[in-house]
Amino acid sequence: MSLRFPSLAAAILCAAGCASTANVPNEKAESSSAAIRAAEEVGASHDPDAALHLQLAKEQYEYAQRLPNPADKPRADRLMRRAQADAELALALARTDEDRSNAQAAIDKVKQLNQSATP
Repeated sequence: MSLRFPSLAAAILCAAGCASTANVPNEKAESSSAAIRAAEEVGASHDPDAALHLQLAKEQYEYAQRLPNPADKPRADRLMRRAQADAELALALARTDEDRSNAQAAIDKVKQLNQSATP
């Protein structure tokens, strides 16, 4: 009977340990997925450089999701971090392109106003 409680305690501790580490890949997957969605929403697929990094992020994310072996967890973690980094780069490139387009539109508008104001 005295062996029951230590083994029960060990089982509970093991389950708690497994439960706490199970969230790590999920958090990485969620942050990678969120970065990919953000890049898509900003329009990264319309800029060639951003689209390339967005595609890489998607491929790395999907590949990490398909790794079946629990021993591949470190590899899956690395792939998730790479996917997030590529998605964030795609987001930055898309925003830069959008900012450049907005700046050019503002310049064109100023030129147009200057031409219409000149007699």
